[in-house]
Amino acid sequence: MLGRGLLALLLLASTGSAWAASNGETLPIRSRQISSFAVGSSATRFGALEFVGGLEMTSANSLFGAVSAIRFRPDGASFIAIMDTGHWLEGAVTRDADGRLSGLTDLTATPMADRNGDVGLAKWKVDSEGLALRSGQVVVSYEQAHRIDIYPDPGFAASTPIGSLALPFPIKELRNNGGIETIAVAPKDGPLAGATIAVAERSVDKADNLLAGILDGPQRGAFAVVRKDPYAVTDGAFLPNGDLLLLERRFSFGSGLGMQIRRIAGDTIKPGAVVDGEVIFEADMRHQIDNMEGLDVVIRPDGEVRVIVVSDDNHSILERNLMLEFRLTTALTQ
Repeated sequence: MLGRGLLALLLLASTGSAWAASNGETLPIRSRQISSFAVGSSATRFGALEFVGGLEMTSANSLFGAVSAIRFRPDGASFIAIMDTGHWLEGAVTRDADGRLSGLTDLTATPMADRNGDVGLAKWKVDSEGLALRSGQVVVSYEQAHRIDIYPDPGFAASTPIGSLALPFPIKELRNNGGIETIAVAPKDGPLAGATIAVAERSVDKADNLLAGILDGPQRGAFAVVRKDPYAVTDGAFLPNGDLLLLERRFSFGSGLGMQIRRIAGDTIKPGAVVDGEVIFEADMRHQIDNMEGLDVVIRPDGEVRVIVVSDDNHSILERNLMLEFRLTTALTQ
């Protein structure tokens, strides 16, 4: 999430709060294709990524927006996303004749239920930020009321949580507006053998490193990620070889929005470790970005690795709902 000062500004400019529906609600979506990532330039290569295409999305239904995380199914088209208003978002992407993103289809939003089956809760109770898919389960992290809940898959949208994952460090160390924003499941044949990891947005240890943890498996334990001020971690996903991509966002009234993607070697993620990695991608207001909150890695049928990032518009007229797709260069997929 954004800092409190910016959030207050956005709320003043907002077109209105999103209302929770009692059941799944179909959302009409209009999509405009983005053909160039750099404003006024036809360049396609940006660091280790090559821009493929993107979408700017709007809806007549004010419920749509505030997307904080997204995970694609193995088919590379259908997806599950979460909105930090406490809603599930399900749908699929469509592509044009050239294989570029062209729109969204079958988009539905459903309010998340708490352990009592209640929906339409106050935002601080259902501030969903991180999302991961693992065998038969959907895992969601929440901040403010910090927790990591597990839902059945299929059936998550109609279910209360069926379990939870404990953090390997005291939950009291998480900041109210800087909790767990990244939940990711490592490849089973990688260094972490399919473990689930979590990384905090802005909560730090005594050495000013971001709190993180391996949540299950034989290597369960806490580790830390070097903090890259002024950036805050907003999501992450694993590459097929087990390396972790971390999406990071910055904001200031002087320089505006910026984003970067850092690559963490999978074999360095161990209990007690302090990990860092190369920044493989950077963008700022000279590019087609906004408040970038979600990232996923998608493997195309030919084995090509794509990176898809989405933005959270905070239901504000000042921000946009974006989905951007990049191709990871071959040399960095190994």
